[in-house]
Amino acid sequence: MKLISGCLLTLSLLVLDTLSPLRAGELTLELGHGTVHWSTAALLARPDVRMVSVPADVAFKRPMRYRAVPLADLLRGIVPTDHLQFVGADGFAAEIPAALILNRHGSEAWLAIEEPDRPWPALPGQHGSAAPFYVVWTKPQAAGVGPEQWPYQLATIRKLDSIAARFPAILPDPAVPADSAIRQGLAVFQRTCFACHTLNGAGDARLGPDLNIPHNPTEYLRADLLRAYVRNPQSLRLWPQAKMPGFDRQALSDADLDALLAYLRHMAGRKIEPTVKH
Repeated sequence: MKLISGCLLTLSLLVLDTLSPLRAGELTLELGHGTVHWSTAALLARPDVRMVSVPADVAFKRPMRYRAVPLADLLRGIVPTDHLQFVGADGFAAEIPAALILNRHGSEAWLAIEEPDRPWPALPGQHGSAAPFYVVWTKPQAAGVGPEQWPYQLATIRKLDSIAARFPAILPDPAVPADSAIRQGLAVFQRTCFACHTLNGAGDARLGPDLNIPHNPTEYLRADLLRAYVRNPQSLRLWPQAKMPGFDRQALSDADLDALLAYLRHMAGRKIEPTVKH
């Protein structure tokens, strides 16, 4: 019996030793001066790691505490005119201007790091895990940080050209005035939709369908149903496994929603069939 108990104890320890590395991860930084890889262990060993409290966490829908490093310090060398892309293992691709991370309005971005021996809980709604890395914000309202600017399952951070330079197929007609609701809607689209959706085949996200090809949602949904869908996707199609979040008025004001729909209606008349890559 002692021999069996000893074998079981040894086996249990081996299993625990095997599980810990599986919870660890690696973050890749591509900021224009070579590729840098940060492991979970290396990030947790940084001298600027601290405990951060997030009273209203976007992903977990409750207060959370994390071991985290200031994102501006991790991305040292970026300037306000830079544009950054945060790519998740699930295909989410958040586009965040460096100016938001470097803002002086009171909001602060942090890279939360899951500790292998203290795993985070599962995300609500059967959406899996946020690990191994998650961008969280303290005082997000101070700089107008939106819910799509909290990327989790983070794998890569890249410095890239602006969205307009990379994806001209999402731009409105050049004749549209600069102060038009359509151009305001383009900004809303980039901030709230582009992390999950492409448009005219343009974009890096791989979570949701294209919003113009073959059909724009303004072509097959009444305006009231489309508004309700954006606010609460389950109000139109009850599907517990759906990944699209709802955008309440705090995340997306009525004025911004109006502008977004104006942009989508405009782009329905500017379809560009994407080039099929073989």
